[in-house]
Amino acid sequence: MSQFFQIHPDNPQARLIKQAATIVRDGGVIAMPTDSCYVLACRLDDKDAVTRMRQIRGVDDKHHLTILCRDLSEIAQYARIDNRQYRLLKAVTPGAYTFILEATKEVPRRLSHPSRKTIGLRVPDHIIAQTLLAELDEAVIATTLILDGQTEPLTDAEDIRAHLDTLLDLIIDGGAGDLIATTVVDLTTGEPELIRQGRGDIRALGI
Repeated sequence: MSQFFQIHPDNPQARLIKQAATIVRDGGVIAMPTDSCYVLACRLDDKDAVTRMRQIRGVDDKHHLTILCRDLSEIAQYARIDNRQYRLLKAVTPGAYTFILEATKEVPRRLSHPSRKTIGLRVPDHIIAQTLLAELDEAVIATTLILDGQTEPLTDAEDIRAHLDTLLDLIIDGGAGDLIATTVVDLTTGEPELIRQGRGDIRALGI
C-alpha cells in the first residue's frame, strides 16, 4: 500500500517534501504532479526502480523516458547542447515542453533510446516538482501517468490511488492535474521538429 501525501500546490510543506525525497532515494517509485500531467518518477540511476516504473506504465525500453531537471545547467549534464539549442531551451524553460536531445555518457545506457542514443529532458514549471528536485539535489527519471491500454492520463490523486495503490511507494496529491501532456520537440535533427503538440505553446519555439 502506497503512502499518500497531500502537499499544498503553492506552499509545499517542507516536512512532506523531505519524506518524499527519502522515499525516492530509497528506491521508491512515486506519482507526482507537474505543470502538465501527473507522472511516475524515480531515481534515474536506480535500475530496479526504473524497471518497476516501466512495468507499471506498461512500456518497453524503446519508449522514451524523460529526465526532469531543475534548470538548464542540469540539462547540460545529461544532453549535448549547442548554442542554438541552448537559446531555444532558455526561452521556454521552465515550462511544459519535453526536448529530445543527444544523451551524454552521464545517462545510463538503459535510459536512452536503444537505437538513437537520445533522451527526453524537461524543466517543469511546478513548485512541488521543483521543490522535490531541489531537496533531492538531483534529477529524476519520469513518464506520463497513462495506464496501459488507456489514451488519457490520470489527473486525480484519488484515482491514481484507486488504480495503483499497491504498486507505488508514494502518491503526492498536489491538486488536479492536466489532461494535456507536454509538447515534445526533437532537437537532434537540425531544425526543431514537433513530435507532439501538447500544453506548451509552439509559437514560442518558432515552429
